[in-house]
Amino acid sequence: MANLSVNIGGLELSNPVMTASGTFGYGEEFTPFIDIDRLGAYIIKGTTLNPRQGNDYPRMVETPAGMLNAVGLQNKGVDYFIERIYPRIKDYKSRLIVNVSGANVDDYAETARRLHPLDGIKAIEVNISCPNVKEGGMAFGTTTNGAASVTRAVRQAYPDKTLIVKLSPNVTSIADIARAVEAEGADSVSLINTLMGMSIDVEKRRPHLSTVTGGLSGPAVRPVAVRMVWQVAKAVKIPVIGLGGIMNGRDAIEFMLAGARAVEIGTANFVDPAVTMKVIDFMEDYCRRHGINDINEIVGCI
Repeated sequence: MANLSVNIGGLELSNPVMTASGTFGYGEEFTPFIDIDRLGAYIIKGTTLNPRQGNDYPRMVETPAGMLNAVGLQNKGVDYFIERIYPRIKDYKSRLIVNVSGANVDDYAETARRLHPLDGIKAIEVNISCPNVKEGGMAFGTTTNGAASVTRAVRQAYPDKTLIVKLSPNVTSIADIARAVEAEGADSVSLINTLMGMSIDVEKRRPHLSTVTGGLSGPAVRPVAVRMVWQVAKAVKIPVIGLGGIMNGRDAIEFMLAGARAVEIGTANFVDPAVTMKVIDFMEDYCRRHGINDINEIVGCI
């Protein structure tokens, strides 16, 4: 059997399959359907310094070949996670990664600082698509300076463990953003986060979402995501994690050929809660059929 293990910025994974934040809860919800220990890693829902109620309903709507969401990072805050949730999920063999969000640079840094002592957490993924409340609401990840400022602060607060920065596709040059966070100490980048979208109820003449706009995910975004992964993989030296519309094993392999060292599966979890296991099985079969001894051999073949 082929070797499926990969290394993401010093973090060893048994295979390249990860789950995307916001689509997998805290992992516990999926135990009736999958063996979490088979995953390379699982990323829990976005965690903030303080509790967040999220946005008003409706905040999700299906679209052709995808969905829009505007959940708004609903969670009970990092302290609640550390005290109440972390003890329940820390002993899985799969790598536990926490997705970190914030309203300002200090929030990001403090959340990372509180997570750092936890032995069961070997990495964090920093969501820089959040709006900067001190700069008129522009998302940190849409400028090189904004992305760099968050990465710099989190790197100082979170030393010696793997720091993944999740990139927004709603930018002019995602390669420039990737280079900016690499320069500030990111160990890896994951992309893409959702594309900004909008859907209108033509009978009621109003948006389907309470926030008017939301994040588009699902297979509709995959060709854009593959292109951006390919661009970023050629622009940086750190490992790239690919995500965006992966629905099956073939999609996952496509991202790896474009340059992704690992992949995250998101919206597909809503359609088939066992999809991650099927993707791992496909990777094993793909390597066997193509005579590949180590899956790392296919990374960036294009």
